[in-house]
Amino acid sequence: MENRQLKIFIDFDGTITKHDVGNIIFKHFGDNKKGEEIITQLRSGEITARQCWEMLNDTVDVVDKTELDAILDKIEIDDAFHSFIELCKVNELDFIVLSDGFDYYIDRIFKRENISNITYYSNHLEVMSDKKLYLSFPHYDSSCTTSANCKRNHVINNSSDDEFTIYIGDGNSDKYPVQFCDYIFAKKGLLKFCEAENIPFFPYTTFYDVIKRFEELLAKKRLKKRHRAELKRKEIYTLE
Repeated sequence: MENRQLKIFIDFDGTITKHDVGNIIFKHFGDNKKGEEIITQLRSGEITARQCWEMLNDTVDVVDKTELDAILDKIEIDDAFHSFIELCKVNELDFIVLSDGFDYYIDRIFKRENISNITYYSNHLEVMSDKKLYLSFPHYDSSCTTSANCKRNHVINNSSDDEFTIYIGDGNSDKYPVQFCDYIFAKKGLLKFCEAENIPFFPYTTFYDVIKRFEELLAKKRLKKRHRAELKRKEIYTLE
C-alpha cells in the first residue's frame, strides 16, 4: 500500500461488544416500556441522542453498583476483537474508539479484557452515593443530533485531508460520522442507512470479516479517498 496514513475509528456498543451495553443498563434499571418508546423516538429523529439518554435516566429510580458491575461482567465482546488489535499492532495502525455510551462500562470491560492504551471518547457516567446515575456529555455538540458524544467532531479533529479514514460501526450514532469517512464497515442499522443514502460500505458480521478485508486493503498499492466524504469535510471547514 502507498505511504498514506490510515485513521481508524470504531464504535463500541454493538460493534466491539456483542450487544448495546447502554440499552441493557437502562432496560434493567429503568422502565422497559417507556424505554422502548424513547428509543423509537430517537430512531425516528423526534429527539436527539442526548435527550434520549436523559429521558432514559429519568426512568431509573436507583442503581445498585454491585448489581450494575455484575451485569457488565457478563457483557461479551466480539470474538475476534483481540485478533483485530493484534493486526493493528503488527501493522503499526492506531485506532480510536468513538462511543455514544459511557466511560464507566467501557473502562470496566476493557480492564476485564486486558485491553489497555486505547484512546476513546465517550459520555460520562457515575453511580452517586444516593444510588442515582449521574450523566454528563463532555463532547456534546448541538449539531450532532444522533450522538451525544459528537463522533463527527472526533473524526474531523483526529484526521487530516490526506489521510485515509476508516469507520467500523453498526447503529444510529454512527450515521453522521460515516459521512466524513473514506471506507465504512457497516452492519445492522448502519448498513441500512448506508444503503438508503447510497454510501459505499463493506458489510460485516464480526471482526473476523473486518480482519479479512483489512488484510486485503493493506495489500493494495493505493487506496482511493471517497469524494463525497471529502466534500462533507470541506463543508465543515467552511462553517468554521
